[in-house]
Amino acid sequence: MTKNKKESTHSLTDRVDLQILNRLQSDGRISNSSLSEKVNLSETPCWRRWKKLEEEGYIEEYRTVLNRRKLGFGVVVFTQVSFASHDVELTNKFEQIISEFEWVQMCHCITGNVDYLLQLVARDLDEFSERITLIRRIPGVNAIQSHISVKEIKNSSRLPIG
Repeated sequence: MTKNKKESTHSLTDRVDLQILNRLQSDGRISNSSLSEKVNLSETPCWRRWKKLEEEGYIEEYRTVLNRRKLGFGVVVFTQVSFASHDVELTNKFEQIISEFEWVQMCHCITGNVDYLLQLVARDLDEFSERITLIRRIPGVNAIQSHISVKEIKNSSRLPIG
C-alpha cells in the first residue's frame, strides 16, 4: 500500500494525467503495460507520470474493497452526533476515539444542527446497540440520532474527473 498525504500545488497539465487517474480509480491493480496502452503512452513515460502523481499526493493509497455482507456486516448506520459545547479538548478527544474504532467507516465534522456525521457497520442490531452505547459514553457527546440504511443505492469513492 502506498500512502502519500503530501499536499500539492501542481496542476494537472493535460488530459493524460486525468486519464491515468481515472483508470487507476477504476482498477488500482492495472499493470503499467495495460495502463500505458489505455492512455496511448509508451510504458516508461506512463510509469513516470504515475509515480509523479503518487509523489505529488494525487494518489493517496491503494486498497481492496471488501464485500461487507459476505463478511457478516448486515447493518449500515448513519449517526449524527451533537455536543453541548464545542470545547476543543472534548472534540479532539472524540475525534481521536472515533478514529480508533474500525467499525466507524467515516466521520465528518459538519455544519448545521449536528456536529459530526458517522457511518458505521455492525453485524446485527445488538452489535449496533453496543456500538452506539460506546459513542454515547464519549465525554462531551450530548445527543445522538441514528438512521439505519434499509437499502444501499450507491457506494463509491470515485471522483468525477472525466
